[in-house]
Formats: sequence, C-alpha cells, structure tokens
Amino acid sequence: ALAAWVAGAAAAGRAGARGGGLLALLANQCRFVTGLRVRRAQQIAQLYGRLYSESSRRVLLGRLWRRLRGRPGHASALMAALAGVFVWDEERIQEEELQRSIDEMKRLEEMSHVFQRSGVERHPPEPKSQREGNEDSGSKEQPWEMVMDKKHFKLWRRPITGTHLYQYRVFGTYTDVTPRQFFNVQLDTEYRKKWDALVIKLEVIERDVVSGSEVLHWVTHFPYPMYSRDYVYVRRYSVDQENNVMVLVSRAVEHPSVPESPEFVRVRSYESQMVIRPHKSFDENGFDYLLTYSDNPQTVFPRYCVSWMVSSGMPDFLEKLHMATLKAKNMEIKVKDYISSKPLETGSEAKATTPSSERKNEGSCGPARIEYA
Repeated sequence: ALAAWVAGAAAAGRAGARGGGLLALLANQCRFVTGLRVRRAQQIAQLYGRLYSESSRRVLLGRLWRRLRGRPGHASALMAALAGVFVWDEERIQEEELQRSIDEMKRLEEMSHVFQRSGVERHPPEPKSQREGNEDSGSKEQPWEMVMDKKHFKLWRRPITGTHLYQYRVFGTYTDVTPRQFFNVQLDTEYRKKWDALVIKLEVIERDVVSGSEVLHWVTHFPYPMYSRDYVYVRRYSVDQENNVMVLVSRAVEHPSVPESPEFVRVRSYESQMVIRPHKSFDENGFDYLLTYSDNPQTVFPRYCVSWMVSSGMPDFLEKLHMATLKAKNMEIKVKDYISSKPLETGSEAKATTPSSERKNEGSCGPARIEYA
C-alpha cells in the first residue's frame, strides 16, 4: 500500500510539472506579445514626438477625436491619419462655402447706394431674415465698424464673439486692370515670391482632384521683433462665367506633411474670402472686389496694436497686389492663366489624391463654369 501511494504521488507530481510548464509557456508568450506591442507604441510615440510639438499633437489628436467620434468608418479614417494621409473628405472646401461668399457680394451690391453716400460710417445692415436667423440661433454677430473710408477703398472691422480678435472686410474698385489679371496674380505662387518681399516660403503641398481644393504652406516675415509666421491652409476658387463672378476661399488646416517648426509661429486660425465682380467682362478693365479676412497671429501685443497692424497692413498688401498686376500687364510678365487651365496642370511639385489614370476627365467643367484651386 505504501509503495502504491508513493507511485501515485510521483505520477501526480509529474502531471503537475507538465501543467506548470504549459502555464509558464503561455505566460512567456503573453509577455512577449505585450512587450512587442508596447515597444511598437513607444516607437510610434517617438516618431510623432520628433515630428510634432506637444501642443501640435494635442490639437491634432483632439480634432481627430472630435471628427471621428461616433462616425461610421472612424477606424479607417483614424488609420489614414496615423499613416500621415490628409483626409480630404473632412477638409476640402465645399460649394456651400463658395456660394456664401458670392451671396454676401450680391447683398452688398443690392445696397450699393450705401457706399455712394459720403461720410458713411457703418456697414450696410443685414437683411431682416438673416438677423432673425442669427437671433434665433443665439449667435448674434457684432455690428461692423468703419475703419477707413476712401473713394475706391472701404475697410470695416467687427469683434469676433468670444475672442479678442477682429474680422475685417474690404470693399474696393480697380479700373486699370482686368479681373482675369488680378485674379491670376493672386493665385500664382511663383510670381508672388517675386513681388511680395515678405514671403519666405510658398508652395503647394497637395491637390484634391474632386473639388479642386489645394493645400499650401506659406511662411512670411512679421514686423520686428516678432518671429516669422507660417500658415498651412486649403484654398479653392471658382469662376462662374454665366453669372460673371469669381471667388477664392481659403482657411487654415492641419496637414501631416507640414509639422510645426520651432523656427516659426504656426497660425492655426485663418480665413479669407475674395469675391470679384467684373464691371463688364473678365478681360476688360474694371471690377469691384469684396475681401473678408480674419486670423489669429498669436501675438502678445494688445488688441488695439494687432488691429492697427492689420488695418494698415491690409491696404498695403492690396496695393502691392494691384501694382504687381499692373507690372505683369505692362511688362508682359508671364503669369499662369488659372481661369483657362485644367486641374493638375500647374506642375508636378504637388501630389494629387487620385492616380494619373483618373485624370482623363479632369477639367471637364462646361464653358459656363470653370473650377480649380
């Protein structure tokens, strides 16, 4: 009996050893997989740590989380963002944005008698329906304040609710250049590097063949002693020949190919809408324009200092743009004709978002409407 008990105990010990060995092997495998994933996460974190500052990462991840939360397909969009892919579905400028700017120009034209009055000191009032809509939504906007009133140049500003910043609006007229020339000079990035001495860098990063939007990186000098600023923004233009109007809309975005640089201050809040209405046609001298602009240059100066810089800098920039257009016209400087061009004909420095085989149908807009960024 004693011998049998000893043999049974020995067998039980061997079985326990085998079971313990399997558990140990499983534990080792789990530790290996967990360690591998932790190391991979650390490598990804180190990579993004080198590319982005802490504030940039917080902004990027915060925006990404708000956009993807609760949406179908959010996992694939998250993977695209982590892989460094720009999500055009979220960032491209839509038709509605272009149309809002055109509608605002129409509204001002309907009230053009206000501009013809001498000593006008306020912006034309909003239509009743628009005021009621703002009041109903609880987001009533501040009234416009006249800052500069000249014969062919009027500048207003109004506070942006909840901030210390202003939004600016310019209504002006030129009679010695054509709308086509003025529009092309605005869009030609290579020519701007020549006439705008403040430009440090200006290049197209990526284009979207679906809407014609494009992303640009713009680095510009700021007045001493401030650091230079850089902007990453998406822009899109539309030329409506049937309704005789041009529009250019731009706003700030984040792009994985342009991480924040310690050499410049990144401007993350920026919007600009330019609408041009020819007096006759695109190729005859004379047009009115409406420019609406706002940005946050992230300065430590008081509000009135920033307002003074923008109020004085905007007329100066528009006059430089005007003179550059005159120079291109009189000296026959070659400027790309964006109105007649087709998408993706502006060079190979920017990458498209669709394969080259899909470019056959680009630029197929009818003669009444041509769109491109």
